[in-house]
Amino acid sequence: MATAPEDPPRTSGPNTVEELTRRNVDRVLTLEAADHQKATTADRVADAITGFSGSIKFVWITVLIVGGWVALNLTLPKADRIDPFPFPLLTLVLSVEAIFLAIFILMSQNRAARISEKRSQLDLQLTMLSEQENTKMLLMLEQIGHAVGAETGDADVGVLAQATQPEALAEQIDRAAEATQQRPTKE
Repeated sequence: MATAPEDPPRTSGPNTVEELTRRNVDRVLTLEAADHQKATTADRVADAITGFSGSIKFVWITVLIVGGWVALNLTLPKADRIDPFPFPLLTLVLSVEAIFLAIFILMSQNRAARISEKRSQLDLQLTMLSEQENTKMLLMLEQIGHAVGAETGDADVGVLAQATQPEALAEQIDRAAEATQQRPTKE
């Protein structure tokens, strides 16, 4: 059974909000760097190609190459033309390029989806942990209030002090979504 990693030794805490946010930004960057380290060579190549093909530089290079190809094949004497009109070779090359670009884009999107799913799971876990901590704090505050004789009759506190059940919330969201989909649309 794996054991949880130990927390790093506590140093002096942040003195400003800026220091606290900088520390949080550093943590996020560390998580992103870890995800980048896990990327395979194919993932990195796909990301690089996708990044370049999604740039205006790629658009201009493509315009220049295609325009040059067309201009060259229209201006050369008919006997010297490599790819006469309607440019079947150019069409073939651009089709193959489109196929490979689509594959690289899908590879990058799949990797991005995996990272996004991991972040969503992390966010859900942190949210559930926060909810559990808040519930415990409400119960403790209510007990402290009783101990010091403060009025603690707020009905909302009693409801909020109950443990949240994620399964019940998910079911409630599903029912609401189904009800919204079943409503007739007004035209």
